[in-house]
Amino acid sequence: MRVRDAVEADAAAVGSMTGRPRGVARNMIHDRSVRVAVTDDAGSESGGAPSPSEPSGDGDGGDDTPVDAVAGFVAFDVRDGTVHVTNFEGTAAAVERLFEEPVGFAKREGMSVEVIVPADGVGPEVVEAFGFEAAGSGPRIDGTATTRYWFDPAESG
Repeated sequence: MRVRDAVEADAAAVGSMTGRPRGVARNMIHDRSVRVAVTDDAGSESGGAPSPSEPSGDGDGGDDTPVDAVAGFVAFDVRDGTVHVTNFEGTAAAVERLFEEPVGFAKREGMSVEVIVPADGVGPEVVEAFGFEAAGSGPRIDGTATTRYWFDPAESG
């Protein structure tokens, strides 16, 4: 499994994971820093295949064929000196690997990380393994209770 920047061709897979339309996922890919964990279905060094980080096509929608199988994604952005993880989904292994991206960025930049995590799924275990601490209730998302988690690299040593 490897991690790369998400491209438009990943919108269908990301949309499928979140239950959102492809257009919404595509907008997220454009508006946030989005990383995907992928497995090489096509054999990573297949001759002449486009690089996953450089999709083929001219932006007219012709680049909708992903070259990898997406196992998970994480989306994050920075506001007010904090890295905000705005969305994530995937297998436990993929999500664990993907959280290295916003946490690593925060450590390099001397920022804290905040994430809103649904009570169900792999999220609570993954964020707690990284050293995140529960910081109270988060907003209800689609009727599901969430918890706000906080990580400060300066406090984690």
